[in-house]
Amino acid sequence: MSIHLPKPIAAYIAAENGHDRDAVPQWFAQNAIVRDEGRTIEGGPAIKEWMAETKKKYQHTVEPLSSVQKDGKTIVTSRLSGNFPGSPVEVDFVFGLEAGKIRSLEIR
Repeated sequence: MSIHLPKPIAAYIAAENGHDRDAVPQWFAQNAIVRDEGRTIEGGPAIKEWMAETKKKYQHTVEPLSSVQKDGKTIVTSRLSGNFPGSPVEVDFVFGLEAGKIRSLEIR
């Protein structure tokens, strides 16, 4: 089953799986916010650093399973596999998009 994802979301997931954090800032709004593991990360440089830290720590991959629109957000349920207890797990990546960029991302 193929899942259609908006271009910035597909690019984010490709960057996560391809280890290409240099491509990330172009898909996030300048003042984007990420919420993950109880932390709030703000702005492109901080998001790039967060991605590098989590990739080093967990060596994870993201496999989108489904995508739905709800309350103006795109919720991508994904299988997250990596170096962490309980792997793999299913998590929701909740994206807020604005003007073709990721304005917010919450991983829950």
